[in-house]
Amino acid sequence: MNFKHLHYFWVTAKAGGIMRAGEQLHTTPQTLSGQIKLLEQWLGRPLFRKSGRQLELTEDGRVALGYADQIFALSAEMEGALRQPIGAQRVLDFRVGVADSVAKSVAYRLLEPAMAVAEPVKLLCSEGKFTDLLAQLALHKLDLVISDVPLSRHVSVKAFNHPLGGSPMTFFCAPSLRPLLKGSFPHNLNGMPMLVQGASVAVRQQLESWLTKLQVYPRVIGEFDDAALMKAFGREGRGVFMAPTVLEEETVDQFGVEIVGRTEELTEEFFAVSVERRITHPCVVAITDAARGQLFSARMVRPAPGQASSA
Repeated sequence: MNFKHLHYFWVTAKAGGIMRAGEQLHTTPQTLSGQIKLLEQWLGRPLFRKSGRQLELTEDGRVALGYADQIFALSAEMEGALRQPIGAQRVLDFRVGVADSVAKSVAYRLLEPAMAVAEPVKLLCSEGKFTDLLAQLALHKLDLVISDVPLSRHVSVKAFNHPLGGSPMTFFCAPSLRPLLKGSFPHNLNGMPMLVQGASVAVRQQLESWLTKLQVYPRVIGEFDDAALMKAFGREGRGVFMAPTVLEEETVDQFGVEIVGRTEELTEEFFAVSVERRITHPCVVAITDAARGQLFSARMVRPAPGQASSA
């Protein structure tokens, strides 16, 4: 393939038209059109079609653009690596995706050890739906995906689950709600206003089954995909909410709430998903070692002040 032709196509697709691309590339529209036409002939597929006076990508053009994005991103990465002064320490790019169902505080604690590896690290972090992040992982746009659910065997992505551990759950409320809690935990949740995680969060299904088993029926007044927003509502006394016990001290200090109770029957699990069966990437090694050895190593649930734990 003539990569000059591919570059012309890529710039034209990004610029949205021949005229703007010609200005960026300092070439005439006629030359640019001719080069793209040669690429189309070589591939045997049209990459653009006319839509009125505009050009738009064909389906094959969108596929080609996706590959071109990867090719020229890798080219820029190679240039950056090789243009470093001889003898300079190489910076390791670590591209990680975090599922939007994972609380930001947990994500930080999981990723922070990657910044302490021996070589300099540049963290490239993105957030999104788990399925979208898996697609990027399959295309090697990501080195790792952090999620609260494992990769299913039914998903056609060649990747591997690396369990990081899990945390029991703690229930919190604002001081203004404390007088409304009657009896011992967890039965004191009965009839209380409650803020819960969205349906996409794995521990949400556990919560519903657990409450049904106990015949405890709080009033769910809000569902949140964003854990920080849920805690903000909880801080204002809108309802009882739960968060991983590993974040207990941080939640109390940051939001000024009190502990209602803890339970080990609800556990939020976390997974690292990578294309490596045997982990070799130094950042992924640091993350898995720290999570298993420190962050999630202590699973003992202590009774909250004045409350009993649910076992």
